[in-house]
Amino acid sequence: MDVSLEGQVAIVTGGASGIGRGISEAFAKCGASVVLTYYSSDQGASDTVAGIERLGGTALAMQADFTREDEATRVVNMARDRFGKVDILVANSGGLLQRSSVVDCSLDLWNTALAVNLTSTFLICRAVLPLMLEAGSGSIITMSSLAAHDGGGAGSTHYSVAKAGVHTFTKALAKEVGPFGIRVNSIAPGLIATRFHDQFNTADGRAAVVERTPLRREGVPADVAGAATFLASSLSGFVTGELIEVNGGQGLY
Repeated sequence: MDVSLEGQVAIVTGGASGIGRGISEAFAKCGASVVLTYYSSDQGASDTVAGIERLGGTALAMQADFTREDEATRVVNMARDRFGKVDILVANSGGLLQRSSVVDCSLDLWNTALAVNLTSTFLICRAVLPLMLEAGSGSIITMSSLAAHDGGGAGSTHYSVAKAGVHTFTKALAKEVGPFGIRVNSIAPGLIATRFHDQFNTADGRAAVVERTPLRREGVPADVAGAATFLASSLSGFVTGELIEVNGGQGLY
């Protein structure tokens, strides 16, 4: 069964690198026009757009900071002005920022982690909802983490709490907007081979995770993109409020 997003318009935040780039490329291959955003990965954004266009797809890159509500509104308005609608939103922006124990975690780091991971999800969802409510349809996909389920690794409490908030927000929003034809689901990746883990994990630490992962490998962005494509498409038309864990079984322990 082929998955088609032909004629759909998607916003993918953090869509220029890692998991976001994988999702942007997968959506474009399925026929969607993609508005991908980035915070600092300008070269990655250019490369992603160029790659999509070489394959005959349509993509637009925008720099944005989703801790600011005016930026979320600007991105949605640009997508509407360019393509006339927004059918799919992937709220993928976020990050660990830095590792810190709770006793050493500053209030600034705590608040920034919540802003970057949870508030940003709220703001972009809130900005896109009027278009989806008017259309009477839409698919919103948020990005949680295995850390929301198991508390994360050492020094990631601030990040884990923010991602747990994303999961709860997803369920609450799914109940709120479901009667209007809008589906809201979340993906919780585990160890995915991206710049995130290059920065915050060691080779030995990653190897240890692989050893206790039932599928005995790290994930790749395409693994997460597959789940996102399913959630964006009509194949998941009766699925809402769900969390798909993409971690090779790591979350079973």
